Amino acid sequence: MSGENQRVDASCTPPGPARQGPQPVPAPAGASRARRSAAPVLTLAGAVAAFAYVGAVDPNQPGHYPVCPLFRLTGVLCPGCGGLRSAHAFARGDLVTALGDNALAVAGYLVFAGFTALWLVRAFRGGPVPRIVLGPAWWWVVGTLALAFTIVRNLPIGSALAP
Repeated sequence: MSGENQRVDASCTPPGPARQGPQPVPAPAGASRARRSAAPVLTLAGAVAAFAYVGAVDPNQPGHYPVCPLFRLTGVLCPGCGGLRSAHAFARGDLVTALGDNALAVAGYLVFAGFTALWLVRAFRGGPVPRIVLGPAWWWVVGTLALAFTIVRNLPIGSALAP
């Protein structure tokens, strides 16, 4: 064999030291505090507006929101069933009812709030923008938890998790 066949293409190797996972995106140099904070503030404003609407328009009253298509066709509660009722109770400060309507949704609200708060603080201080990039194993964990939640809430033993 000649040395020609054993040559390694240099374009396949990353330049410099190998990075471990995604790195935070630095804030643009010289960007004003208002400009850096615009995206997280607008995201937070959108979430607050959505919760205000759901808090004002009661999903427990028929005709305001569409019915879950999976529940309508099969009678099976999906992981999102009760999410609007949960958001309504959460927006009104009734955490016990919100957890009873959809505990998984409440966990999602809290994760979203934590991430948005971190994003807002870092943007305000001029720090790097937080990035959440989950590896495949974490997506499997999240999917498995959502599937387990769905199965348990549809069984008689998990009736406390049903809305």
